[in-house]
Amino acid sequence: MPLTLYAVSDGPPSLAVRMALKALDLDFNHISVDFGLGEHMTEDYAKKNPQKEIPVLDDNGFYLGESNAILQYLVDQYGKNDKLYPKDPKARAIVNHRLCFNLSTYYRNISEHVMAPIFFDYKRTPLSLKKTEIALDVFNTYLQRLGTKYAAGDNLTIADLQLVTATMCLEAINFDLSPYPLVAKWYETFKKEYPELWAITEGGMKEITEFEKNPPDLSHMDHPIHPVRKNK
Repeated sequence: MPLTLYAVSDGPPSLAVRMALKALDLDFNHISVDFGLGEHMTEDYAKKNPQKEIPVLDDNGFYLGESNAILQYLVDQYGKNDKLYPKDPKARAIVNHRLCFNLSTYYRNISEHVMAPIFFDYKRTPLSLKKTEIALDVFNTYLQRLGTKYAAGDNLTIADLQLVTATMCLEAINFDLSPYPLVAKWYETFKKEYPELWAITEGGMKEITEFEKNPPDLSHMDHPIHPVRKNK
């Protein structure tokens, strides 16, 4: 049976998984989760993922949340080789590190600065900007020290997929990457060398750009964590 992915059309973790499925040439059913309607917060969805987060992979009844875990599983289970997720312990450790860095720092800070103010009642602040700049500076340093084309080596890995979708959020709001030349070069290299993968993320980026101009009305949502913007 084909894989099933429960995902949103513009969320970086969902886009990263979709790119991995494309790179692995895997057929899958894409079930769109309507974030605005809160479909991910229902009890039915919680049966698939108690965290009520997006995306979720269903591999013939094997449900897996957390996009990093999904990416790792897909390559281990279905990859024809290990280029996207190398088996060599040191090479894999670097990939794992970049995935952790993205989750703990890079995407986290970017999301708080870019995404949270679009969808919820948050403001972009000097602090959120500073945290984003710190994350970019650290990533630029990692690229400099490793000296490779991509984030964890000279080949594309699943780490790049996560980092690219995070960086896309910045492009969606016309954030200037020029102070971080190696990040900018890595990002443009990905677009040039993997246009079929970039097309997936570019679609999400265009949606975020439109939401930036016209934030969605989520006033009906009773979110357990984030403050919902109320209509005036």
